Amino acid sequence: MALLSKIMSWLGLRAQNVLALLLGSMFVTFLIQVVFRYVLNLPLGWTVEWVTIAWLWGILFGYAFVVREADVIRLDIVYGALSRTGRRVCDVISGLLIAGIFAYTLPAMYDYVTFMALERTAFIRIPFNYIFSIYLAFVCSVSIRALICVYHALRGSAHVYTGAVAGEHDNV
Repeated sequence: MALLSKIMSWLGLRAQNVLALLLGSMFVTFLIQVVFRYVLNLPLGWTVEWVTIAWLWGILFGYAFVVREADVIRLDIVYGALSRTGRRVCDVISGLLIAGIFAYTLPAMYDYVTFMALERTAFIRIPFNYIFSIYLAFVCSVSIRALICVYHALRGSAHVYTGAVAGEHDNV
């Protein structure tokens, strides 16, 4: 079990590295675009394209593999006012709904992503199926996380949200 924990920790750090690279590349590309457009008066099309792709991947990859459950935004006013049993019921219902909706849409999204192999981006010429493939990983990851939340809610384990004060989860 310790080996699995080490592997998961290592993978989590590598996911953070990927996200940092995406954000860094967006920033550098933005600076390149500013210099070329406003200083040299030579606008570049690929910079806008790359920033858009990196933003899409950053959001979906980040939520799928970097964001911790404690960092997920909830309606604290309503959720925190519920009893522990009420929160568990909400976790089960919302987790099953999320996993169910994503599972229902996954085949159609897979068909769409594979269909988009026919098209390429205008400047960088990346096939759109590569760009949209992150959505499939996102759907699978979010569905698994939702089902894990359901599992913990049904067991009554400490995984259930406790309404921690902002910033408190950073010390956990």
